[in-house]
Amino acid sequence: MKFPRSTQLMIFCKSRRSAKRTYENTLPYIEKRLFLKVNREKTVVEYVGKVKFLGFAFYRYQGKARIRIHPKSVAKMRNKVKELTFRSNGMGNEVRAMKLRRYIMGWVNYFKIADIKRLLSTTDEWMRRRIRMIFWKQWKRVKTRVEMLKSFGVHKQKAWEYANTRKGYWRTSNSPILSKSLTNNVIKGFGFLFFSEYYRQVTV
Repeated sequence: MKFPRSTQLMIFCKSRRSAKRTYENTLPYIEKRLFLKVNREKTVVEYVGKVKFLGFAFYRYQGKARIRIHPKSVAKMRNKVKELTFRSNGMGNEVRAMKLRRYIMGWVNYFKIADIKRLLSTTDEWMRRRIRMIFWKQWKRVKTRVEMLKSFGVHKQKAWEYANTRKGYWRTSNSPILSKSLTNNVIKGFGFLFFSEYYRQVTV
């Protein structure tokens, strides 16, 4: 029988006492009967809510076990999105949209078995704000900002006021003007994909 070089295994028990007993009985079997090496540093008896397994975590809800994404995996995802939406990385918007799309599709397909609807919704809001910030930075000149805002339906006077704002890029990205001009549909029209949108496509 062939085994993979590295295998992760979880055993669920009703109590810590039975978990310790199972631990003590299982390790000798794996090492002496199956002749496999057990990484003692990573082998622990722990409450299921604190365990990280292949990027997932677990919790109980109404007496049933549920799957969620481990906080470390969430942080890793947000760091990747932040990297791809960093306004000074020199990446063109078409390339940026393509790389984000590929990452989102791969990430959602892997984690879609977890309870992630609320996480995806808040992540999308944050990501769209970062995308708006990118476009605002690219419209560097006041004249360019005025013309772009007008092209998205903003009144000339309001466009002029916002084009001359002294607020930073991040604060401006959350303004009502950019939300009404660079709407979600406009951002989608530029080729960007949202986590929630793709999740709905693959879980129908």
